[in-house]
Amino acid sequence: MENLISLVNRLQRACTALGDHGEETALPTLWDALPSIAVVGGQFADRDVVLCRVLESLQYLKVLLAKTFYLVDLVLSPGVHLSCSFIGLKKVENMQNLDIFQGKRFTDFAAVRKEIADETDRETGRSKQISTVPIYLSIYSPNVVNLTLIDLPGLTKVAVEGQPDSIVMDIENMVRSYIEKPNCIILAISPANQDLATSDAIKISREVDPKGERTFGVLTKIDLMDKGTDAVDILEGKAYKLQFPWIGVVNRSQQDINKNVDMIAARRREREYFAQTPEYKHLAHRMGSEHLGKVLSKHLEAVIKSRIPGLQSLINKTIIELESELSRLGKPIATDAGGKLYMIMEICRIFDGIFKEHLDGVRPGGDKIYNVFDNQLPAALKRLQFDKHLAMENVRKLITEADGYQPHLIAPEQGYRRLIETALVTIKGPAEAAVDAVHAILKELVHKSISETVELKQYPSLRVEVGNAAVESLDRMKEESKKATLQLVEMENSYLTVDFFRKLPQDVEKGGNPTHSIFDRYNDSYLRRIGTTVLSYVNMVCASLRNSIPKSIVYCQVREAKRSLLDHFFTDLGKKEGKQLGKLLDEDPAIMQRRVSLAKRLELYRAAQAEIDSVAWSK
Repeated sequence: MENLISLVNRLQRACTALGDHGEETALPTLWDALPSIAVVGGQFADRDVVLCRVLESLQYLKVLLAKTFYLVDLVLSPGVHLSCSFIGLKKVENMQNLDIFQGKRFTDFAAVRKEIADETDRETGRSKQISTVPIYLSIYSPNVVNLTLIDLPGLTKVAVEGQPDSIVMDIENMVRSYIEKPNCIILAISPANQDLATSDAIKISREVDPKGERTFGVLTKIDLMDKGTDAVDILEGKAYKLQFPWIGVVNRSQQDINKNVDMIAARRREREYFAQTPEYKHLAHRMGSEHLGKVLSKHLEAVIKSRIPGLQSLINKTIIELESELSRLGKPIATDAGGKLYMIMEICRIFDGIFKEHLDGVRPGGDKIYNVFDNQLPAALKRLQFDKHLAMENVRKLITEADGYQPHLIAPEQGYRRLIETALVTIKGPAEAAVDAVHAILKELVHKSISETVELKQYPSLRVEVGNAAVESLDRMKEESKKATLQLVEMENSYLTVDFFRKLPQDVEKGGNPTHSIFDRYNDSYLRRIGTTVLSYVNMVCASLRNSIPKSIVYCQVREAKRSLLDHFFTDLGKKEGKQLGKLLDEDPAIMQRRVSLAKRLELYRAAQAEIDSVAWSK
């Protein structure tokens, strides 16, 4: 199981390095899923001393505790050295301090103690307040059992001078936030010379772990109890029963600490005390800080082993979630002008591709253009009602006006032309309407494509610029299309199809019945024939334009939009400098920070996945 404990140590160090301490966050946190041991107790329960004793009994080192809480990670190593890192739950302002100590190894522990105290003062401003920023401390030794401990501030009942009134609840809330996590093993420290019923550690531990499934009780100051009293009932679980047996420890006195009493001698005295004191002789085999360290390590092994499958499942699920969100947020912004230009061009190409997919039927919307040609244009042409335009009175009026002061002799050609021209000119209305309708659809597809281009969502300015550029292009294309389409109508007006009239019956060509007098050719029958002839010709032209107008619109608008929608934008883009390009990539700072956080967290989870997989396969 050595590799399993080593695994958790590695994962916890990785969490700390990447700022994952299990604080409240919208990001998934691996820290909460990892097992840890939290040291909890009142300010006078020798909580700090017990932690020191556990450390000292495991690896012969002495550590000074400060006003901040800190994470102690004991790691097996072929040499004795100490690595110290100060990583905060909150943003660390003074990065120089981190740079000084991160990654360095120390054998002068006085310097380490001083740095811990100095870092604490920097966080608390030399006040008597507490800090939520942990000090992360890794201790390497060939003589240690792999273990992770979290030392928390001592629980207090009143605020002393220089502390805010809220400090009592602040400390309790901080302690509770750690020990209420189901993966936290609680090391509850209580002094033997005080009533157990008033123990702060037992009280808060019972609240978060009512069944005692993850609470280890440690009794301190046993050697300081009044004569005639002992802690046997507590240690045997009669006074207050825990699922795990109570462990008693005997700490060094202040005099021993001042005299720098050798740790080997201190541990020997502790063993001798329990072995030679009649009341505790039968319990000596499971007393002492050395035994406490072994029990904690063994229990941690069992917890880790049971958590491995759940950790694997959590990590795999979280990696998928992180990758998915990172994909939605898009790529980070390039730093150089060339990179920014390339990024903008790529995003524009993605948008352009989506726009083309709408036109080509891969995405919905392009069918609306066909509907303009197949339904709207024919319906608009039909509403022109040429038969009413060529009613008898209108034909008579135009034919008569075309004669001028002298009636025509054979056929009223000018009358024919005027009747045809006045009919055909009305087709311009439906033609223009078709151009406008397709333009509106293309604009709608541009806006739809912009909203569907995920990469544009993170850059508001670029989104606006691309949208404006695309619409401006469509406007230019609309004007060209309108010009070309109306020219089709004007072409029909400019040159009539002569063969159509040559194929008509001769009596019609000559204006009616040849037996009639030359002044008798404005009769109803004659005019009706003219109206019928013109209507046939206009309908023929209208049918032709019904086919050619869509071709003109597709060529000038749809095809051109597919080919060169952003050409003008790309030309202007090439003239912009780095700063101007940067303004287009004005991503929301919150999104940028989110991407950085997600990327760090993803790095952590992928490393954790590799670590756990390697351990799981090696079992």
